[in-house]
Amino acid sequence: MADKDSVAMLIDSTTSKIQQLQQAFSELESHNAFLLNLKWKQLEEHFRGLEKSLKTRFVELEAQEREFETKLTESQQLIEEREAVVLAKELASLDRLQQKRDAAFSEILGKRKACNANLEPNLNTRFTKSKVEESSKSKNDEKGVIESKPCTELEILCRDMNVEGLHKYISDNRKNLTVIREEIPNALRCVQDPCGLVLDSLKDFYSGDNLVLDGKKDGNLLGMRRTCLMLMESLEQVRNTEKSRDEFGSKSVIKRAKGIALGWKPKLDLMDMDASNGNSLEAHAFLQLVATFDIVSEFGEEELCKLVPAVSRRRQTPELCRSLGLSPKMPGVIDVLVNTGRQIDAVNLSYAFGLTEQYAPVPLLKSYLKEVRKLSNTRSGSMTPGAQNEMEERELSALKAVIKCIEEHKLEDQYPIDPLQKRVAQLEKAKADKRRAVEASKPQSKRARANGSIYTTRVTPPYSEKSFYQRATPERYPYPYVYPVETHHPTTVIGAAPYTISPPHTAYYGNGYQVHYQPAPYIH
Repeated sequence: MADKDSVAMLIDSTTSKIQQLQQAFSELESHNAFLLNLKWKQLEEHFRGLEKSLKTRFVELEAQEREFETKLTESQQLIEEREAVVLAKELASLDRLQQKRDAAFSEILGKRKACNANLEPNLNTRFTKSKVEESSKSKNDEKGVIESKPCTELEILCRDMNVEGLHKYISDNRKNLTVIREEIPNALRCVQDPCGLVLDSLKDFYSGDNLVLDGKKDGNLLGMRRTCLMLMESLEQVRNTEKSRDEFGSKSVIKRAKGIALGWKPKLDLMDMDASNGNSLEAHAFLQLVATFDIVSEFGEEELCKLVPAVSRRRQTPELCRSLGLSPKMPGVIDVLVNTGRQIDAVNLSYAFGLTEQYAPVPLLKSYLKEVRKLSNTRSGSMTPGAQNEMEERELSALKAVIKCIEEHKLEDQYPIDPLQKRVAQLEKAKADKRRAVEASKPQSKRARANGSIYTTRVTPPYSEKSFYQRATPERYPYPYVYPVETHHPTTVIGAAPYTISPPHTAYYGNGYQVHYQPAPYIH
């Protein structure tokens, strides 16, 4: 607008400028009147023409501007009208969607009530109210998704207090243990007496302990024990999330739990905990029983601390110790692990409980490797080839375990792993060379085929041959503790092959089921 006004003022001042120019030429007429008069007429015509053309163009521009503003106003009005139409359609769609959501919610709630009434007329009213409240919250949340989830078989078994069916269901669905583990807490909330259900499931925990297959315990028994452990952990989870814990602290429940724990303790005392490699399922189940039913006072912290080294390599150990109130006692437990040559377990627990300043991890790892090598060098002179191979296997296992520990806790800056990896490569190469040498030295016989060609067959020696790569029964050295070599065993599940000591780089879930993964081999 300012530019438009300035242009109009300049056009209006053209006439005055021409008049001023005419006066200037008039003063010069006395010098040469004929010539100046002719030139002035030409100049005046020129300037008058320019003035007229400028005014005409200015008027045209003003008209175009007014036309553009009119079109702009009409376009804005049209856009506003269209936006109003779209907004009205969106509101109508949202209203229809909300009506459908409300109808779906009412139908789901009605079906759930009918299902609960058919399964158990005397269902716990507290559970029903909690579910209705959760559904109401989902209804009020416009972004929530309502899912129709029928009663599962697991919930039915728990409500019926069917312990045998529950064990069988978990055994038959062992491939879906992750899903089952997530469903069990909700299923226990459906039960009027969840504590009674879990305690009933423990009655056969040691009933088949005398079953032995090829020197190892029955796999079905171990699977049942893992199920018991998973149920106790789920019950503790339910207890920690419930607003009221009265039912968990009732005298009858505590009395039953104490009776079971007192029956288990003498059997634990008879077991060789050192053979469990820090992964004792029985010790874990006992500690979980004490934690779930809060009967620590029945045994005392000192007695419970003695069992912690037997479960030091299980993932749940730190949280279990906190639940038992053993955190102040952990320095003593770590001292026991260090003094028995289990420095890697000590490092993991020191990180879990924030004791790395008191127990520096790098010196512990270096001392562990030093002791392994020292033991190997001390016995190397008088060893048989088989025993020497066994010691190399122990050193290889120790190196791999230390490397994994360094990587997990990000200690590469303090303890470089390149020298350790070179030593691992050296030992593995020597192991492969020996394997090839043994294979080449085995006697073979040749026999002609029908077509005249010759093929060889291996001859099984009549004696019991123990090669370097066969795992003989490991000689138990009092010091240091050597972690098993990392191998990829099949997953241990309920009803599977007899239970074996697992490799170090293996995760154990709450129910004890073994699942291999990388790289987290130890406790976190």
